[in-house]
Amino acid sequence: MKIYVGNLSYRTTDSDLADAFGQYGEVDSARVVMDRDTNRSRGFGFVEMPDEAGKSAIAGLDGKDLQGRTLKVNEARPMNDSRGGDRRPRTGGGYRRYE
Repeated sequence: MKIYVGNLSYRTTDSDLADAFGQYGEVDSARVVMDRDTNRSRGFGFVEMPDEAGKSAIAGLDGKDLQGRTLKVNEARPMNDSRGGDRRPRTGGGYRRYE
């Protein structure tokens, strides 16, 4: 199960996430998303763990404090669902001028 973790402190590291979620079961991976330009945390991350442990972690950590921030924890949604559809560039405008 892939879990979204939001409202992270900018100091939170991958190992901090793994430690917090490890209380609920085996953590397959834990990653804080970093900004490419500044190399600073973007304030959210993802954790992967088995389904049952993931459900327990979501129930146990959503709304809890980690490093002074109240976590927002839920099951991650596919990128297309969270962004409102596909991201293909739209070109043309429907108006065509004929000479």
